[in-house]
Amino acid sequence: MPSGPALAEFLAGHDSMAVVCHNNPDPDSLASAMALELIARDVEIDDVDVLYSGTISHQQNRAFVNLLDLDLTRFSVENVDGADLVAFVDHSLPGANNEVPEGTAVDIVIDHHSTEGVDAAYVDHRADIGATATIMTEYLSDLDLLSSESLATALMFAIRRETLTFLRGATNAEFAAAERLHAHLDTDLLRNLAHPAISESTVDAISDAIDNRTVRGSTLLSHTGWTTERDAIPQAADYLSEVEGVETCIVFGLIDDAVELSARSTDSRVHIGQVLDAAFSDVGSAGGHRQMAGGQIPLGLFADLAGDEDDDDLVEMVETIVSKRLTRQLNLSTRENEGKE
Repeated sequence: MPSGPALAEFLAGHDSMAVVCHNNPDPDSLASAMALELIARDVEIDDVDVLYSGTISHQQNRAFVNLLDLDLTRFSVENVDGADLVAFVDHSLPGANNEVPEGTAVDIVIDHHSTEGVDAAYVDHRADIGATATIMTEYLSDLDLLSSESLATALMFAIRRETLTFLRGATNAEFAAAERLHAHLDTDLLRNLAHPAISESTVDAISDAIDNRTVRGSTLLSHTGWTTERDAIPQAADYLSEVEGVETCIVFGLIDDAVELSARSTDSRVHIGQVLDAAFSDVGSAGGHRQMAGGQIPLGLFADLAGDEDDDDLVEMVETIVSKRLTRQLNLSTRENEGKE
């Protein structure tokens, strides 16, 4: 059965490990990677690379990396091929939300997302809990490795962030992990992680999502249009999900060469991860939990349809197609009297 001692035993005797975070890593992935690195070094694996791809753009994620002084390495296939062990934290499958080539052998998977087909020599895959950092906290506690204030604070912040301060998807395991971590926290550091400065570009993107919202029954759909702030999209989804009467909120935005989606739902009839998967799995990658999900669609699929039309026309086309697919999957009424607030 997966546990701290079982993982330490699995790691023992190896010389190197590549810990792969998912694309655009968040605190849950980063803190879990920090914890796995500590366990590896405790069993005398001195050569550990924590790899990331994409960008770290959310202001809280940037603060997380800077305040904790994380030693991260930009992903390369060579780092993976050259390691004795390859570990995934907070994701599960090569080529899905990471740049690892499909078919690559993975040795360790520790994850909490709903995913089919997970294959590794060591797997701890618990889709019924709220955060991967919860699993890693259990491991560190089992191994008596919870003395680091910075790591304990990182894990606590990750659990808080992943569960929206214990209000979304939190289970008994998250509260038990918080109890274990509490005695080791740096409360000033935790406060600084929770309240970083927000950029004007992020404010603009959230403002656009507010302006572009459409409500049908208890479902809110919106978009940011073009934005350079990838993480403004989930922030807009978090904010708009609090609108009175809204139970399901989906926000998308156009970033570089992709359409990014973020979704939230408290509707007991809706598994929002399954909704996004059903709506977009044929044109991109999408999915997640019952209450929180995300997705990405290559923008080229829409640009090919748009031809020589300008950027505004492309946004309008994306809005039409994305809304139509979501309307179908959510069985939404399209009557105008349920339209824009």
